Formats: sequence, C-alpha cells, structure tokens
Amino acid sequence: MFDVLRGALLRFLHVPAAPCPPLGSAESIRVFRAGPNFYKWSVIKWGLTQTAVAVGIAGAFTLFGPFYSVGIPARVWPEWVRVGWLVLEGITAAGFVLQLPLTYAMLRLGYEMRWYMVTDRSLRIRSGIWFVEELTMTFANIQQINLRQGPLQRLLGIADLEVTSAGGGIEKKQGRRDTRSAHTGCFQGVDNAEAIRDLILERLRPFRDAGLGDPDELGEQPAGALDAAQEALMEARELRKTITRIARLASSES
Repeated sequence: MFDVLRGALLRFLHVPAAPCPPLGSAESIRVFRAGPNFYKWSVIKWGLTQTAVAVGIAGAFTLFGPFYSVGIPARVWPEWVRVGWLVLEGITAAGFVLQLPLTYAMLRLGYEMRWYMVTDRSLRIRSGIWFVEELTMTFANIQQINLRQGPLQRLLGIADLEVTSAGGGIEKKQGRRDTRSAHTGCFQGVDNAEAIRDLILERLRPFRDAGLGDPDELGEQPAGALDAAQEALMEARELRKTITRIARLASSES
C-alpha cells in the first residue's frame, strides 16, 4: 500500500529518485543517510501533532457545537443548523482521517529522499520532496565544519554536521540556482557524524596543503600586495628624482 502511495507522490511532485554525484572521481563517492532514530523521532513528533489536532477538533465540536454550546438546549436551534453542523463535523472528521496516510507518507518520503554525498573534490546535500533543496560545495571553498548535538540527539545517538563555505557553493531550489545564499550545508540527523567529519577533513587536507581555501592565507594576500605596491611607488619616485637630476645637468652643460 505504501509503495503505491510512494510512487504516486513521487510522480505527482516530480521528485527524482536520487541526485547525481557531485564533481569527483567515481571511486571516491561515499553516500550517507539520516539515521533510523532520526526517522523514529520524526514519527513521534508527527504522532504527537496528530493527537493534538484530534483533541482540538473534538474539543471544538464539544464546546461550540449547537447541541452543547454554552448550555443552550438543542431544541433552540433550527433543524437546518443542526444538520449543517453534523455535515461540518463529518467533513472535518473525514478530512482528518484522510490526511493521516498522506502526511505520514510525506514524512517517510522526506526521510528516504534525504541524501548526503561526498567525493574527493566536493559534497552534495539534497533534501525535501515538496520543496527540493540541493546544495553542492567544493572542498576548495570549505572553511569550517561544526558538529552539533543536543541532549535529545545524544539520547537518540544522532547529530547534525554543519559545513560552511566561503560562498562557493551552488544551491538549487525548485530548479533555480542560487550562489548567494549557499554558505552552510547540514548533514542532519546522521548517526555517524564524527566519521563523516573525519572523512571531509581527510579529503580537505590536499586542498589545504596546496594553499586553497585557507582563510589565513587568503587574509595575508592583500597585505603583501599592499607592501609590494608601496615599494613600487617608492622606486618610481626615486627614478623620477634621478631623471630630473640628469635633465638639469644636461640643461646646465648646454
């Protein structure tokens, strides 16, 4: 049953099954997924939300329905009001029941369609099914890697790994490319965050050794360029003075 609903939703939302690997050698591709406990916690939150909605609907019908509203006897209300209220109750209850499998399927697909890919040159993160977001970062532009884990995440054995770039990432939202806001990518809900961090750091090392993507080195370049410019200016002034003296001597001898 779920496979049928899954296929129908993917076709309706035009969600591709898997993203293309990012730039890098085919042998170096590593694919990571969110941990099972991330999915379990998402289901628990979904269940709590649905329970709260069900209680709210039942409470609203009980408190504000024409049969129970502010102690007014049912006979005070016209027949068409009572019938209309019953129809509204039926439609609301049916809508709530019908949305249960749909929202659950969206939740499960959101978990299954979350992809994290790492090669020897770049990484790619894709998530979402209603609004698909795909972020690609090259290792030459990555500046910082942060591992975040709250108390509940520690209990579940999952964590979030955030990767920050110098603005060289490429993000796709609904088929559009956006290079301005693509600065942070998140491996959300993974159960091997430390292993992913170590892998990225290992593959970042050749770029750091080559002097690419290092913020400290990038920060030293403007100062060195300024010193060189000042030295060239001083040499130009000395050359101008020398030319002026030679011109004066030549004019005096003539």
